[in-house]
Formats: sequence, C-alpha cells, structure tokens
Amino acid sequence: MKLIVGLGNPGKQYEKTRHNAGFLLLDMLREHYGCNTWSLSKKCNSEIAEGMINEQKILLAKPMTFVNNSGQAVGLISQFYKLKPIDILVVHDDKDITLGEIKFQTDRGHAGHNGIRSIIEHLGTQNFSRIRVGIAPEEKERMKETADYVLGKFGMFERRTLKAVGENIQKDIGQWISSNT
Repeated sequence: MKLIVGLGNPGKQYEKTRHNAGFLLLDMLREHYGCNTWSLSKKCNSEIAEGMINEQKILLAKPMTFVNNSGQAVGLISQFYKLKPIDILVVHDDKDITLGEIKFQTDRGHAGHNGIRSIIEHLGTQNFSRIRVGIAPEEKERMKETADYVLGKFGMFERRTLKAVGENIQKDIGQWISSNT
C-alpha cells in the first residue's frame, strides 16, 4: 500500500486558498483514479479515500490537523497501516516556486515548510517523497505578506494552472508507485 498525503487546512474559509493546493490536487487525483469518496477517519484525524493506481492499493489522505501540524496525522496513518516512510508521498504548496512548476523530491529537508517539518518530526526521518507545487506569482515582489498570500484564494487563471499541474503530476505519481513496488 502507498500513501499519498495532500497538505491543507480544514474548514470552509480555507477551501480554495493557495495553502490548500495539496488538498485541491488530491481531490483531482481521487476523481481521476476513481477512488472511493472521502470519509473521515477519527483514528487517523484525516479524510481518507482508497483506490488503485498501477495495480497498487493507494490511500489518499487529507490531514484535518492544519498544515503546520500535518505530521500528527501522517504519523497516525503510518502507524495504523504499518507503512514505511518510503511508501509515503506528500503533495504540498511551495511559496518559493512559481505557480505551475513542481519539484519531485525524495529524502530532502523541510525547506522552511512547517507542514513538512512536522511530518519529519513525527516520522523521525525525511526519507519520504514530496511533490512541491509552486504557488508564487511570476513577479515575486507581488507577494508582500507571506501569510496573507498563501491564505489568499486562487484566482481564475491560477485555478486553471493548478488543474494543469494536477494532470501533470499524475504521471509522476504513476512512476513513483511503479518504482517503489
């Protein structure tokens, strides 16, 4: 089994914000791969959906712990399903990468992302994979206050770009699953 975690904040007020890029992309993946509907797992403090990719069982998870405490939920899921860190892929926003760009990485530090920092702390290792999804504007000086920017909602153009990112990462996820079976 493989675990794909999307980072974001629970609650209506955060639904379409840049910081919820991980949640938004997992919604696209769930639909694309025909996974079952989201259900709240209290024991894992996450919304969970199960499915298959490349004949491999997958678990999609959206932690309900807020981004900065994502490690708590990822740790619970990992323990409950007896997953190794190498079987975990985290999809999250990155304010240092331009919107539309992604970086696929394995066994890397948190690069200042508090959600990733929390996951590393709870798993006791950084040996898991991540897809860093750019949310920064082309002109970085347009991002005045970081918190206001990442908690701001995606505009129409940005939503289209994010949809294209969702289509592009499907190939990366398929390759990740195939290479780790």
